[in-house]
Amino acid sequence: VMALADQYPELVRERVVGVAFVGTSSGRLGEVNYGLPVAGVNAVRRVLPGVLKAMGQRADLVEKGRRATADLFAGIIKRYSFASRDVDPAIARFAERMIESTPIDVVAEYYPAFNDHDKTEALVHFAGMPVLVLAGVQDLVTPSEHSEAIADLLPDAELVLVPDAGHLVMLEHPEVVTDRLADLLTRTGAVPAGATVKGYGSTSSTAQPG
Repeated sequence: VMALADQYPELVRERVVGVAFVGTSSGRLGEVNYGLPVAGVNAVRRVLPGVLKAMGQRADLVEKGRRATADLFAGIIKRYSFASRDVDPAIARFAERMIESTPIDVVAEYYPAFNDHDKTEALVHFAGMPVLVLAGVQDLVTPSEHSEAIADLLPDAELVLVPDAGHLVMLEHPEVVTDRLADLLTRTGAVPAGATVKGYGSTSSTAQPG
């Protein structure tokens, strides 16, 4: 969404009536520590690009290895996707399947873009329109501070921080996300008032999951 605004600001100005930023960031993702100690995150940053590049070049072998270590990856995926240990097993497995279905060579090519992502200046194109910025407070991948930074640059935005939620807040607390999206649609005039799913308030800075 930010890249679209960066490349085609006139399209956003003419066609977009509202926007939601859910569990995302406008930049500085290279500084995220993923919940690791300083020494650990520095080591990961140093070796990961080379490891991913090598893995991408031997994608066939890596995919076989991923299947063989599925249980290990499942634990890692759960830790970095959800805040709660009691997340519905069906939801956890759904997240696993999504991530497992991404080929390793795609991950290898994507990582540098993830690190270099900086679309802060593009946010100006959303000023003056209804905006929702929502994040899980316990997100280890795109920390909620990044959502707060977006909201700081769009002072009219509704900022919703969900306390007991991780990176996949839309799966962990779908009722909160759906409600705030419905409210956003109401504010844009796309749906009539009263179409929200539950009463979580309209412009609160913090949403309590039901």
